[in-house]
Amino acid sequence: MGAGRERAALTYPRGVSADVVITVLASGLFTGALARLAVPGPDPMPLWLTVAIGLTGSIVGAVVARSLFDDSAAVTSIGSLVVAVSLVVAYRRFVQHRPVWGPEALRFPRRGLGVDQARARLEKLGVDPDRVGQPGLVPVRPEPPTGASRPSGPGDAENHLLALLSELHREGVLDDAEYAAKRELVESRQRPSAT
Repeated sequence: MGAGRERAALTYPRGVSADVVITVLASGLFTGALARLAVPGPDPMPLWLTVAIGLTGSIVGAVVARSLFDDSAAVTSIGSLVVAVSLVVAYRRFVQHRPVWGPEALRFPRRGLGVDQARARLEKLGVDPDRVGQPGLVPVRPEPPTGASRPSGPGDAENHLLALLSELHREGVLDDAEYAAKRELVESRQRPSAT
């Protein structure tokens, strides 16, 4: 554009500019994300649902806050967040059929929008979604044995440890000195003590 010319704003019918639309969507995303973070436990849902929860919370919360407390920006923001958190709680209770607090709230959901896709992604990464949120359990799915049976006796356990050490050394996790020290430690367990 030449000097002295102003660039016309991109507008939608009724005079709403694209800047306003982008700002409103970003605000909805921010409010929805904060609401999801405020409720403990995983809530996998599509991005559009997070934005919808944030926008609905912002609109309803702003209307209620302004009608009760005039035009206070802080009260409007808090009201928007409270309504958005309430929507996430309602989604969890009535769509996912899960508790809001307690140990079961930390478990990965079985139903809801986007849950099947999230479960498939976790399983593809080797994480068992049903073990997520259980205290004391590592959610990684154990690797199936490759042809050999699991160690059953004390000698088998040491041989299994030596095989694991060898694999860690081969993959570069353990250097030569660490590998030799750990191997010596395992082999010293195998030797009968002279007591």
